[in-house]
Amino acid sequence: MTVIRERLRVPVGPDAARWRTREPRRTVLFVVHNVTSATRLLDVLPLFDDAPDIQQLATCTGSSPFLAGVDELLEAAGLPVVPWEQAKELASAGTVDLAVTASYGGELQAFQGKLAVLSHGIGYNKRLATPDTGHRTPDTGHRVPKGHGAEAGAEARTGTGKSSAPVFGMAPEWLLHQGEPLASATVLSHPEQLDRLRLSCPEAADTAVLAGDPCFDRLLDLRRRRPALRRAFGAGDGRRLVVLNSTWGRASLAGSAGFAGLLRELTETLPLDEYRLCAVLHPNIWYGHGPGQVRSWLRRAEASGVLLVDPLEHWRQAIAAADCVIGDHGSVTYYAAALHLPVLLGTFPHDALDPASPVAALGRAAPRLCPGVPLREQIDAVIDGHMPGRYDRFAAQASSDPGVSATLLRKLFHSLLGLPVPAGAAPTPPLPVPENLAAQRPSVPVRVLTTVRHSPGEPPEIAIARFADPSVEPDDLPGTGADSDNEPDAHTVACDDTTDSGRLSLADVVTCRARPGEPPGPRAAELLARYPYAALAAVPDGPGRCLVQGREGAGLLLSSLPRPDGFPDPCDPSVHASAAYAWYASGRPLAALADTGTITVTTGAIRHRVAVVKESW
Repeated sequence: MTVIRERLRVPVGPDAARWRTREPRRTVLFVVHNVTSATRLLDVLPLFDDAPDIQQLATCTGSSPFLAGVDELLEAAGLPVVPWEQAKELASAGTVDLAVTASYGGELQAFQGKLAVLSHGIGYNKRLATPDTGHRTPDTGHRVPKGHGAEAGAEARTGTGKSSAPVFGMAPEWLLHQGEPLASATVLSHPEQLDRLRLSCPEAADTAVLAGDPCFDRLLDLRRRRPALRRAFGAGDGRRLVVLNSTWGRASLAGSAGFAGLLRELTETLPLDEYRLCAVLHPNIWYGHGPGQVRSWLRRAEASGVLLVDPLEHWRQAIAAADCVIGDHGSVTYYAAALHLPVLLGTFPHDALDPASPVAALGRAAPRLCPGVPLREQIDAVIDGHMPGRYDRFAAQASSDPGVSATLLRKLFHSLLGLPVPAGAAPTPPLPVPENLAAQRPSVPVRVLTTVRHSPGEPPEIAIARFADPSVEPDDLPGTGADSDNEPDAHTVACDDTTDSGRLSLADVVTCRARPGEPPGPRAAELLARYPYAALAAVPDGPGRCLVQGREGAGLLLSSLPRPDGFPDPCDPSVHASAAYAWYASGRPLAALADTGTITVTTGAIRHRVAVVKESW
């Protein structure tokens, strides 16, 4: 809910001087249009750290259709928030020395000559209808202008051969007010944007400043922590991290008719322990439809193990850790390619983009998802066949000055304020490595294929492939089939909190969520009593550990052993339970598994060492 804010009396206002502790020499106002633009401003907030002569404020124009979440974000930033009408009055009174924004929404003419405009994505690429004259809002209006500068800026031909709206952030309708540039500095991230700006709005070209891309720099910084990020997302054991990304709007991947089917095929056909799935959706999807609604739409996907990444928190960490990104024409997909990651395009509306833009060029170069071809086959092919250097030209166009955008922006801002640039490096706090993301487990019933190999004197080796609630029986395990001596067995594992009570009542293995302080033995006995068709009950007993109990004899405690690199194995303890069931279903006594001491569980090419001991209570 948007809060109606009271006018500020301190640190600005008619009698603010009597209440202020410090008397700043300059005032900087961050102008927020919506959550999307605000996230870019958060990237540059630290550039004003350790500047006691500068007072920072924030305001929201109120002109965007996507206002949800803005108040919470501004509150988290901790800056005084000025109501929009008061902000314009402060500008007229000369109180605001510099306004910084990452959008052209709102009546920015109030700050004409004291305005720095950043892009809130990978440059300026999308075509949008022009703003209405009263609010300069790029999300409304239907006029298509003609005859401003070079007509190519407004009447450029698209891939379909149809004329379309001008490129957002490049057309005079956004950049000029009464024929004069709005901004003192139009911040561009690459010279190719300057070339297009000179064609579409030459009047604003003199305001252009090349200062790189602070968002891309933070992504580059994250790449050096890729191993830690992969562990955080549960892919530290070698499984493939696949990120599904969508911008907003009807032409986006999430807006397409095939999105639900794509999600379902991903969750049903990719083995849970060989792939990790994340979804990164544009903030305008989350806050336009509501986080609760988005989670409701994706409830089954999340229950099947898809991690829904908060658009304000860890999306960059997910991209930096990914093995493959399935996306569309949004900036995040381009950032992935610029990081030299394999990308697959689920949809790509060429006519929504400036054909001369780098994003449009990526759409012409990157592979598309092929209907009718198994998704796993396509994902593996794009990862295994990815050639180093394939996206070098897109990486080169992501930033004019990789790694130094913060330095350039700090220099620009202080120059506009008429202040000396502080000594030392520009402060750019590293983005954190997330915590507790790897602990997410599927809550839908899981179909499991297994084979057991046991030679005398050797630890048993049990191959496992788990699939989240598939519509049809999964394919055989690799290396098995009609000509194999090791035909796979299949069983179902269900957690007692699943919503599928029918599958739960007939499951071969029943599990439960770990509950702090609850003894696993009695809990396992309770599960077996409640579900008479289950052969085994499995109760987590800590990270990587679970107690497995049959209907006779002592239970077994199965624990993941550290990986060869010394880090904990992220294997879901339910995998251990399936290994125990595979052993039992092959006609061997469950207690005999403990005599082996350790077993090897394989999930695809990934090997897990598991300690097995008898447990009694």
